[in-house]
Amino acid sequence: MDPFLVLLHSLSTSLSSSELTDLKFLCQGRVGKRKLERMQSGLDLFSVLLEQNDLHPQRTELLRELLTSLRRHDLLQRLDNFEAGATAGASPGEADLRAAFDVICDNVGRDWRRLARHLNVSDTKIDAIEERYPRNLPERVRESLRIWKTLEKENATVAHLVQVLRDCKMNLVADLVEEKQQARESQNESRSMSPMSWDSDAPSRNGPAQPHHSSGGPSPLGAVHQEQPSAFGAQLLPLQPHHF
Repeated sequence: MDPFLVLLHSLSTSLSSSELTDLKFLCQGRVGKRKLERMQSGLDLFSVLLEQNDLHPQRTELLRELLTSLRRHDLLQRLDNFEAGATAGASPGEADLRAAFDVICDNVGRDWRRLARHLNVSDTKIDAIEERYPRNLPERVRESLRIWKTLEKENATVAHLVQVLRDCKMNLVADLVEEKQQARESQNESRSMSPMSWDSDAPSRNGPAQPHHSSGGPSPLGAVHQEQPSAFGAQLLPLQPHHF
């Protein structure tokens, strides 16, 4: 089962009836009155928010805001644990897309509609996004990118996204995304290098220091031979007579 759905079910079963009432009140601007009246559990509310793309495994800000308003630190801890596990388990491609989304959201402003259309987001969804985020341009862009990612599935890659940006004549943003991607690739390469590859060069680079010889003096090697005769030389010494 989807870990995010497991989390939502866990949160729902931990809510009291009064807390559910509080959450429904907080969501009045997002969910219609009739839908709210029919909700019998937290999971009913979460399901509607999922359908509206207000909740997403990679976007849990609203959920955190709701739990914070209830002052349920135990439920916030469950959310923290989920987010930590999701970050650790993200594939490299998923992590790259998240980084690219951040760059685009920070640098695309009023032209977000043009980008959304090139991302094959329908005009109906564009209008819904604008209505949902009337004063938040970055969230409009992010929501458009999420819809594109859902539509493209496995074809949703950073390279594809860069091409869409260039088709929109947003070359500066495309350059920023590529620079971010190159920096991430360099960082990943440096992390993946085995420590043994560095240690193997240690003898050649950091070998034992040779002692300094003064000019004209005997070499240390000669001094060793003079002070410590070999065992073979010792065998050539004349035998001393034994007295009985």
